[in-house]
This record gives sequence, structure tokens and C-alpha cells, in this order.
Amino acid sequence: MPSNDARTLLQAAVPTAVAGAVAVAVSAGVAGGKGALGAGVATIVVILFMGIGLLVLQRTARSLPHLFQAMGLMLYTTQLLLLFIFVAAFKNTTMFNPKAFAITLVAMTLVWIGAQTRAHMKAKILYVEPESDKAEKPKNTGSKS
Repeated sequence: MPSNDARTLLQAAVPTAVAGAVAVAVSAGVAGGKGALGAGVATIVVILFMGIGLLVLQRTARSLPHLFQAMGLMLYTTQLLLLFIFVAAFKNTTMFNPKAFAITLVAMTLVWIGAQTRAHMKAKILYVEPESDKAEKPKNTGSKS
């Protein structure tokens, strides 16, 4: 994995994990152990879904750059639909607090998107490949005075 990709993944996953730990603590205080479990599961689901999505998108950008924008739109739509499916599937569960799960899922998704946006804005990614030293340099055809 190139360093820019790893850096972007790290800069999105770490703030999400920290915010998830805060959500677990808050949920434990508000809803007890089941709330903490729900917040923890939601944090793990978001980090896995969004992390895998970011890796797929970066791989697509390298191998099929002409499909990058369409793939990005499809990927984010699919991720949001899958997150809504998770919320609907665990709506009536007794294993953990579904409200803590749903609120944490939405909050961690927003944290991930914000952190990923910040990482991309701070990244110094070249838009064109720099010329190599071996490339022929244009000759000066103007007169020197």
C-alpha cells in the first residue's frame, strides 16, 4: 500500500476510533453495558465498512482511473445503504441497545467522512507526474540579450 493511501486510511481511522471510544463511554453512562456494547459494535462496523471502501476506491483509482468518479459514487451509496440495513437488522435486538448502536453508527460515519475529507485536503498529491531527469528538456530557442 503506497504511503499516501496508508496515511489517508490512518488519518480517517484513528479519529473514528477515538470518537468511538468516547461514544462507548457515553453510551455506558447513559444505557449501561448494553449501550456500550452497541456503541462498540457500531464503531467497528463503521471502521470496517469505510476502511474497506477506501481501499477499494484507492485500488480502482490506480487501476481504472476512468471509472474513479462513478466507482466512488457507487461505493458511497452502497456503504450508506449497507449501514441503513445494519440499523434496520438490529432495530429490535436484545443483545445491545439499538438506539446507542444507531446513534453511534451515524456519528462515526460522519466522523470518518470528516476525517477523510481533512486527510485528502492536507495530502500533497500530485495531479501530474513530474518529469524525470532523463526526459528531454525543451531547448531555449529565444535569443539571449
